Amino acid sequence: VVSTQSTGSSGINAEYGKQWYQRRVRGLQSKVMVTKTIPIVLLVLLVGSVRARPRRYMWHLGMNLNPADGHIMGYTVGWHTGTQIGTNTTALSMDYLDHYVWIEPADYIAIVRHQHGVIDALKVFQFRYWGLSLLDRFKDMNPGRRIVSYGGPIQEEVAWDADNIQDDPIFGVGGELAFNWQYTNNGHRIVLTGGHLSALGVDDDNTRGLGNDFSCDPLKGITHSDGKSQHEISNIQDCPRPCQNHKVQGTDHGTASSFKTGPVYGNYAIYISKDANHFPPVGTELNIVMEGSRSRI
Repeated sequence: VVSTQSTGSSGINAEYGKQWYQRRVRGLQSKVMVTKTIPIVLLVLLVGSVRARPRRYMWHLGMNLNPADGHIMGYTVGWHTGTQIGTNTTALSMDYLDHYVWIEPADYIAIVRHQHGVIDALKVFQFRYWGLSLLDRFKDMNPGRRIVSYGGPIQEEVAWDADNIQDDPIFGVGGELAFNWQYTNNGHRIVLTGGHLSALGVDDDNTRGLGNDFSCDPLKGITHSDGKSQHEISNIQDCPRPCQNHKVQGTDHGTASSFKTGPVYGNYAIYISKDANHFPPVGTELNIVMEGSRSRI
């Protein structure tokens, strides 16, 4: 009986030992699998996060002005509301405003003149105050008259074969960028300080730039006289009121008899960036997003 019990006990112990050994092996295999899997998971997550990370030194198209597309981007249209204008398909051939770019913080701005999407002149400026969007800046109409850049252009290029530079409102004058230049009932969205900037109380109709109106409430962004004095792009000239020969680019202007339709010097694209301060050079073909670079200023 003792022998039988001993044999039974040994059988039970042997079976238990076998089960323990199998569980131990499975446990070790599980640990090996976990040890192998964790680095793979971490690698996948790391690669995914790198791919998802926003690229640096990118320029984004906020606006394009075509002064002969039948749509007048005067002082009161789009600039201070950020309303979407146009589509991505025609972003570089017609008037365009990207609502989402317009509300993004911007530290640098590039104004790019182009011929059918190919750059022939450009200027890059650093904003005086960082972290504000274009919408923030163009809503600042009262009192307006803000000089928004400092240090002058940090990049300036003109193609050797570019025409109509001498009286171009951006590339024919120097100085800083100024936004919302208003005086009496006149308003101009983008001008340069190297040109004529009318004094606050002088109604001379003699400031030139992008996004203009000679008959409006510039503090509220409201046009008067059914918009007859709006004009998208005006050229540099000294022709104060009562001038009857305001030279403007293209056909995108109001019905005022003093406006004289002139040649289109190109489309004017406005790009912004948070960290890039150098734009691709003249001769480059434009897209809605451009890869730039950063250099020491």
